[in-house]
Amino acid sequence: MITKSGYDFYLDKCLLPVAPGKLQIKINNANRTITMIDQGEINLLKVPGLSEVEFECEIPQVEYPFAVYKSGFQGAAYFLGWFERLKTGCSPFQFIVSRRMRDGTGLFGTNMKVSMEDYQIAEDADDGFDLKVKIRLKQFREYGTRVIKIKNIQETQTVSEGVMTAFAGQSRAVQSAPAPSVNSTHTFREGETLWGLAKRYYGDGSRYTDIYEANRDRIRGGPLDVEPGLALTIPAG
Repeated sequence: MITKSGYDFYLDKCLLPVAPGKLQIKINNANRTITMIDQGEINLLKVPGLSEVEFECEIPQVEYPFAVYKSGFQGAAYFLGWFERLKTGCSPFQFIVSRRMRDGTGLFGTNMKVSMEDYQIAEDADDGFDLKVKIRLKQFREYGTRVIKIKNIQETQTVSEGVMTAFAGQSRAVQSAPAPSVNSTHTFREGETLWGLAKRYYGDGSRYTDIYEANRDRIRGGPLDVEPGLALTIPAG
């Protein structure tokens, strides 16, 4: 069983009280293999398909010393209600996994927008009153309608075509600013995340824990609970 010293699992703003012992992330393939005349098989490389996430978590009915709660102990009904809202809300949400060594040294993180595909609740007499929930998530990519303007010799017409535009995993590479050599200050704005700030200042989003730890005494809650307008200390890189 992995405790808070190793992994933190967030489904939206819900921190799982006991981190799952196993996590499986499948990056699906969309390549296509075809057979050419006199050339044999060739592989047409495509953009990867949507990733799938599976894990099983333990939801205690009583408070254990190894379980973690952001705002005090919550029974299983609280977490089951949260899972149900994620499923029936028909809206994507952030799935975040923070991985650290036991001495607090950051390893790497997972941060993706997902949908709740399904979850299964299991009760076993050997587990007492505790529950086990198997959860399956799928990566969510934003899409929309692209408007293209075509200029004709005689007239200008606007053609609207239904093109699905996916951004996750396909964003244009950007060059991050050099990590600050001394501590600096950043005023947190609406829509920003500690992950995004770590990506901007250090070039590595998983270092958001460095910013969080430097400002823990002024953040009410976890890494997802930073209030807009708060002046954050950005530690030197």
